[in-house]
Amino acid sequence: MAEMLFQITAENLETGMRGYPVGYCTTSTVDPQKGLFYVGKLIDEVAQWAPEEVIYLIYFGKQGNRQEVKAFFADIQKRCHLSKETVQAIYRLPRKGPPMKLFAAALLILGMLEGSGDYREDCLNIIAKAPALVAAVINHHAGWGETPASQPERGYMESFTHMLQVPQGDPTALIPVFRLFNILHYDHGGGNLSTFVGKAVASGLEDMYGSLSSAILALAGPKHGGANQDCLNFVREELKEVGEKATAKDVERSIRKRIANEQLVFGFGHAVLRVEDARATVVYDFVQKTYPNHPLVKIGLLLRTEGSKVLAENPKIQDPHPNIDAISGTMLAVAGFDYPEYFTVLFGLSRIVGIARQIVYERLEARGGKGTPIIRPKYIYKHN
Repeated sequence: MAEMLFQITAENLETGMRGYPVGYCTTSTVDPQKGLFYVGKLIDEVAQWAPEEVIYLIYFGKQGNRQEVKAFFADIQKRCHLSKETVQAIYRLPRKGPPMKLFAAALLILGMLEGSGDYREDCLNIIAKAPALVAAVINHHAGWGETPASQPERGYMESFTHMLQVPQGDPTALIPVFRLFNILHYDHGGGNLSTFVGKAVASGLEDMYGSLSSAILALAGPKHGGANQDCLNFVREELKEVGEKATAKDVERSIRKRIANEQLVFGFGHAVLRVEDARATVVYDFVQKTYPNHPLVKIGLLLRTEGSKVLAENPKIQDPHPNIDAISGTMLAVAGFDYPEYFTVLFGLSRIVGIARQIVYERLEARGGKGTPIIRPKYIYKHN
């Protein structure tokens, strides 16, 4: 690989280190024109796989055959159950406050009660236990009652759907949506905030669970994992504004009105991409086929085209195209999981897979097995 040299200037400071390479990512990459790849495979290809197959790909860095995936998940299934002590401790947490804080606390509890202290073992353990952990967190926070025992033989997300006590939830509708949402959010390069924070904390040799807890708190903010909630609210506002029989012209006028009033247009743009987010394309295709007549889907599809058209007129906007958050919340809501406060928790359930595997690489595999050193960027003194 050719050596890349970067000259740091004053303009590069206080910009979130955006664009500056600091290491390697072995699990995924984001191409500005092609979108997200998992281990060299485009996301629209693996989106049709089973979650077990995609997790195998990310963990081992190669596609597994049926026997390999089956053997791997036979081991995962043995690890999936939470201890009674862990579940009781989660249900003693206060229900007041954002559910992501409960999620972060539950990870710390799991580490204290069931952690092994070995990064590789705990990577496998958290992949196995995350569905049960998240189901318990949501059920407790929402007041949906006790969480049934995991049934891993049903399948990774099938078991999660079984454990999650969604009121009047229809598994037939929820399972394919949870599966798709889960797969699309496993990983997104090495430098997004939650992944970077998790790896930075692990660089100080904090264990897997403490590192992932910090990553979940990084994900909780509205500029990262919380964006899908804002986008669903935006779609609902637009539906109320233009009505169910709106045309493309109606939506275009509404967007121009928002911009004139200096209101935000949610769900467009990305730090890396310069085309429509390939993950969003997958979801748009899914909702158009599955829920073509739902009012939220109709408005979401009109926003997709008209939002991009209007925003592209601004030369300062580098990426006027929809990102995954533009439509993922709508997909969850129309499928029967209309609980936006838990969308980011579902995001975290998925992203744990990629972050945990990246932590294993940085702690046990990088630099010939020595691991990366503790994170210590340089800051330049400035007198205010």
